[in-house]
Parts: sequence; structure tokens; C-alpha cells
Amino acid sequence: MCGDCMFQWLKKRHNPDKLKNLPQLIANLKTSGDFLHFKSEKTGTAFYIYYFKTLVNEKELSEKVIEPMGKHKVASLADVKENVPIPGIIITDDLSVVCEKVMVGYLIIRFSEVSDECALIPSPTDISRKVAQPEVEFTVVGSKEAFVESLDKNVHLIRKRLPVHELKAYELTIGKLTHTKVVVLYLEGITNQENVNTVKERLNSIHVDQVVDNSIIMQYITDDKNSPFPQLVDTERPDRAASGLCEGKVVILSEGSPQALLGPTTFVEFFSAFEDYFVNWIVASTARLIRIFAVLFSILVTPLYVATLTYHYELIPSDLLSTLVSSRQQIPLPPILEAIFLELSIELLREAGARLPTKVGQTIGIVGGIVIGTASVEAGLTSNVLLIIVALAALASFTTPVYRMGNTIRLIRFPFLLFAHLWGLLGVVLCFSFLLIHLLRLKSLGRPFLEPIYPLRVKDLKDALIRLPLNFQTKRPIQLQTEDTVRFEKDKNDFHE
Repeated sequence: MCGDCMFQWLKKRHNPDKLKNLPQLIANLKTSGDFLHFKSEKTGTAFYIYYFKTLVNEKELSEKVIEPMGKHKVASLADVKENVPIPGIIITDDLSVVCEKVMVGYLIIRFSEVSDECALIPSPTDISRKVAQPEVEFTVVGSKEAFVESLDKNVHLIRKRLPVHELKAYELTIGKLTHTKVVVLYLEGITNQENVNTVKERLNSIHVDQVVDNSIIMQYITDDKNSPFPQLVDTERPDRAASGLCEGKVVILSEGSPQALLGPTTFVEFFSAFEDYFVNWIVASTARLIRIFAVLFSILVTPLYVATLTYHYELIPSDLLSTLVSSRQQIPLPPILEAIFLELSIELLREAGARLPTKVGQTIGIVGGIVIGTASVEAGLTSNVLLIIVALAALASFTTPVYRMGNTIRLIRFPFLLFAHLWGLLGVVLCFSFLLIHLLRLKSLGRPFLEPIYPLRVKDLKDALIRLPLNFQTKRPIQLQTEDTVRFEKDKNDFHE
């Protein structure tokens, strides 16, 4: 199929009457500056080699192709397959196969310039970065390996953590132009086959011209494409992907993407750092509760400030009210404009810091925040109380372990601000109700997004808002509907004397 797509693409780009045979295909490929071709007579019989120098390992070409052919006096395509020490050599006259293979690092060898039959020798060059430390999901304890842009390396990082034959890989290609290789991983006998089939069907239904990253795939296969909430977890950690497979999740990897997609997932998983499983359960549970509190604080504190000062100032204690009044005496703006001004300033600083080089971005974030905050208070545009509140809210939003969920938290603060300005505390409650209804309707690969909170799964609460000791995690999550629900027997892990 890939070769047919490439063949059709080449036909569209050139005269439809062309590309009827291999010589015409090679003539078209020669118009590209990085397509090399030369004639060699080292074997006594002249042969022709064609390849893209940007796709082929030229050192391997010299050592494993040209030298053995000269040594063994290769005179035919059959001799090439027999004497060249490279596995996977193909002898064909199928134009679509040639189109497909030459674009992924194969050499074309033929003994006649008019013949359609040729030998295709795999010799792709490996230009990719080495496995390095995680940058987004960095942890003090635990593995220091992260996915890279090579699909084969990423699959290797998972397979070395799960060296079992039950780990199955389903491969496909997406993108009419990019021909991106995608692999779906799952554990046979554990993962619910319905979840695997759902992922396969959604991936096979993607018919686009380019797929350059897993983020593109996620947008096509999510249940609700209009929701700001991510419905699949993306991770750069192979250990987290392997752990998800052991739970019964499905993992999606793609060529060129240094991240894996895990699903089905739940809302509470986005507030669970993988480091939680490397520390004591009390410490991990406390950290999770702090994150959840921080998210609620980040969303609600500024809208509550606006609602209280606009409609409900009588709810403020008299001692605190005098402080608020004195801080707003010289402020000409209403609370809503004051809050939006500061919120947008924070977002501008955050966006500028993210787009600039690392060292410059850190300087801009720190210096810009200090300068703008101090100047806005001294100029009488904002109160010092609101400045502290917005700064704490911004800081709280960074506690979310998953970057995509952090972006969502930043976004939904603004509707809460608008509702608070229009209807006060009633508006905050109304907006929170809309948000809750939306979350109740969300699904991840067809599974409820708010599990185990709704529908209530009491047994799954042991690893939701808090994390109980590992010897309590004897069963896999009910939400995943796994074929094998038992992880281990608790009695075998009790070492009490």
C-alpha cells in the first residue's frame, strides 16, 4: 500500500504518461539533488547503483556491498542476494515496491540500464539522538531514560522492561505523504481486546497527508475532539509506558515522536506523577492531595476574589475588608479588568519564557514578573493583594505533572472569571456545574473519564486521590476491564514476623 501511494504521488507530480517502467522512474528520481547514481566495473561485469545519499549509510555501502561484490565477482542479481552480507535483499521488477523501498534507505542495483528487474538492498542511515534523561517528567528517583525520535529504539526501551512473549505489536502506516510508522503495543491475555480493537479502528480510520507526531494522532482518535481536556496520557518515560501495559492499557508509538500515548485513562491519572510509586505511600498520597488542592486553588481563587469584591463584600471579615479597601483605594479599574490584566500578563510571561532559549526564557520570566508586578502596583493599575493571589494561582497551576492538563487548567480559569463577574458566587457555582457535566460526559477510548469517582469504583480508589501501600494493589483497575484482573497474591508479599 505504501509503494502504491508513493507511485501514485510520483505520477501526480509528473506527467501521467511517465513512470511506466524502472528507467523512467530513475530518470525522475535523478532530478533530485541528493539522488546519486554511478556505474561500477569492479566485478568484471558492469553494474549500476542508485540511492538517496541522505537516506543511505554510505560507509556500509562501501564495506558491505561494493567490496563483497568485487571480491566474489558478482555478475547477476541472484549473485547479489547470495554474496552481499546484508539480510532482507529483495529482487523485484515491481515499480511500486521500488518506489516504497528507495524512499526508506534501500539501494537499487541493476546490471542493465533498460531492465525493470533490480536488487533492493537495505542500508538506511541512523541519524537520531541518543537516549537521554526525561526533560518534562524528570524525577529524582527512578529511571533516567526517555523516549527518542526513533520508533525502533522506543519499542526496544519497552521490550527490555517487558521481556515476555505476551507483549504484542501491531504495526501500520499513516499519512499519504509522511508514511509515518505507528506501533500499537499491548499485553495479550491482560489487555481487554475491545480496547485494542478500538485503537486499531480509530488509527486505521485516519486518512490524512501528514502525521509528524503522536500529538497529531491523539487529536484524531480522542472521543471528544472539542474538549480542552486531554483524554489520553502522553509520556516520555518508558517505565511509565511499561507500567501502563502491565495495568492493561494500550500504548501507541510513532516514528519521529519522543512520546508514547496511553489509554484508556482517567481524570485522576493526570494528577499522579510516576514518581509517586517510588516513594513511601504516605508521602505519595500527601503529594497527590496537594496537587488536587493546588489545581482547585488555581482555578477558583481569582474568580472568588472578583465575585466577592463585585457582589459579596459583606462576606469578607471586617479586618480583611479594611486591608482590601486600602489596597484598592487608588485602583481605577473594576476587579474583573484588574484580574484579567494580571492573568494575561502572567500568560504572556509564561509563553515568552517557553518560546525563548532556556537561559533567556528563565531570565525573562523572573525579571519580567518582578518588574511588571511592581510597576503595576506602583502605577495603581492593580492591587498588591490581587497580585499575590494571581501569582499563587499561577504557581499552583505548575503542580500538575502532565503538561497538557496544565494547559487546560490555565485555559478554564478565564470562563470562571467571566461567570464570576456576571453573577458572582452563583456564576462560579454555575460554571463549576458546567465543567462537572462536561467531565461526566467525557470518555477515554469509550471508557468513563471520571472513573473511579463516577461511576464509583470503591476498589479503584486505593490508587486514585491517594495511593495506598503497593501490597494493596493486588487487582488491576476495574475501569480497564482486563482479561486477567489479578496482579499478584497479597499473602505472598507479607513479610511480617
